[in-house]
This record gives sequence, C-alpha cells and structure tokens, in this order.
Amino acid sequence: MRADRLVAILLMLQARGQVTAGEVAEELEVSERTARRDLDALGVAGLPIYSTQGRNGGWRLAGGGRTDLSGLTASEARALFLVAGPSSAATPEIKAALRKLVRALPEPFRNQAEAASTAVIVDPTGWDRPTSPRRTPPLLDATQRAVIEGRQVTLGYRARDGAVTTRVVHPLGLAAKGSAWYLVAATDAGLRTFRVDRMSSVDPTGEAVVRPEGFDLAEAWRLIADEVDRRRTPVVAHALARSDVVWVVRSIFANRVRIGPPGADGRVEVELRGHSARSLAAEAAGLGALLEIVDPPEVRAHLAAIGAELAGMYTAPLP
Repeated sequence: MRADRLVAILLMLQARGQVTAGEVAEELEVSERTARRDLDALGVAGLPIYSTQGRNGGWRLAGGGRTDLSGLTASEARALFLVAGPSSAATPEIKAALRKLVRALPEPFRNQAEAASTAVIVDPTGWDRPTSPRRTPPLLDATQRAVIEGRQVTLGYRARDGAVTTRVVHPLGLAAKGSAWYLVAATDAGLRTFRVDRMSSVDPTGEAVVRPEGFDLAEAWRLIADEVDRRRTPVVAHALARSDVVWVVRSIFANRVRIGPPGADGRVEVELRGHSARSLAAEAAGLGALLEIVDPPEVRAHLAAIGAELAGMYTAPLP
C-alpha cells in the first residue's frame, strides 16, 4: 500500500469517525477493491481500525480517535502538508492526495495545513553546481512554524561578515536551494532573505504578518535567485558550441548556462556565466575548438593566453 494512501485513509477516519470503501475509493480516486484491501491491510498491520457489518457498516477507529489519531498532533499534520507544496520533491500522487485531504481535516488543523502546502519552495539546483546533502538547521522548525502561523518574529542573525543583528521580520516563506535553507521575509527595508543556519534566535512577537499585496512565493524566489546568480557570476560570455557537445557544456556549467538557437553554421548559441573572465576562460578551455567564445574580448584574451601557454609547454621537447 502506498504511504500517501495510508496517511489519507487515517486522516479521513480521524475527521469522519467512519468511512466506507466506496467513500475512500471516491476520495482517493482508486477502485473500491483497492480501498477495501488498503483498509483491511491497515487493521492487519495493527493500527486501531476495525470494521462493522450491516447496512450502516464501515471502518472505524478504535476509541473514536477523532482528535488524536495514534499520536498525530497539529504540528505533525502541518508537517505532512509541507511536502505537498507545488515545488516540493514529493511525487505528484502524494501531493494530490494530501491536498485533497485539506477539506477532510479537523477544523483546528485545516488553516495551518493549507498554509503549509504553499510555505516551502524546493529549488533542486545549487548556486553553481550540485552541492552536499541538505542539512536541517536547528531553528528550521521554529521558522516553519512562524511562516505557517503567519506571526512576526524577532530574528537574531549573523551575516556573512560576522556582524550580528536583531530585527523584527514578517516571515513569508521558506526556500531550499543547494545545501541551504532560506527564509523569505518582509522587513522595513523591503523583501529580504536570511539563511536559516545563520539564525541565532526566532522569537514570535505575537503580531500577525503583513503580507505584501499580490505576494507569490514562487515568483519572489525566482527573482531573488536570479539576482543572486547575477551577483555571484557577473561575467557573461556568448559562445557557439557544436550541437553534439551541448550536453557537455551543460554538465560543466550547470545552471550557469543558457542554451539558445542554432546559428547559421549549425552550432548552438550559448550564454555562459562565470565568477571572473579568467575562471570562465579556464572552464571553456577544456572544450578546445568544440566551443568558441564570441565575446567578451577579455575572455577571448585569456583563452589565447592559456592556449599559448599550453602550446609552449607541450610542443617543446622534454629535457
């Protein structure tokens, strides 16, 4: 039985007290036979579910189970819906099943579950290339809770240069990119991002978050990430690559390359970004004549110097 269907059935039982195989099948868009098999399997597995026969029969939770299902708490229900957001790494089936359960949740859980389903953006690419596995910062749970509950917080924060500040922010959403988590928040100075692993404290003020009109987390994060990319890799080069090596260019430059249309000679136009003209030339040099840098002149000059240096080293006889 799929884990998402198990969660779905348990939450339906919690909200309704009793369900039939037909109701489960309709809610989760499976056959009645599959629904009945899943319900039976839950009982056999030792979960507190039993069936009653007859005209008004169905499956129930032992002891009622309407407010505390096998230890399920409001925070645990909220966590379930964090994986159901539009940009999460969960499968489409899990996202769809959990989103449909919002209307079946007990009232105290419903608003936070809805908020949780749009609270997190997962950006699968690193800033330059694939990075180390993402870790859970100590204050991630507190930050998630502030976002979902819509509460302002007093944030203790250590900047990249080591400076420590304290400020009141309006948490709007979380983004996971590369190996790090980021809080997107409104501040007196406008929209800002804060790395969660640099936070020293997250203290709710009790005041409600004021969300900017028309705020959309996915769009805000796209603009933020694009701006950070521009700052990190300010040198832009235009080049022509042979069509059969475009995949190699992608593997070398990762998210620092944009692929354009084929040129007049059949080669593909590409835009590359780098930290400096020298570093960009060094990365491109490995492809030799398979990739031609068209501009800027600084990158071409560095490539010429690298070529001359290599020619001088490898054409001279060994001592």
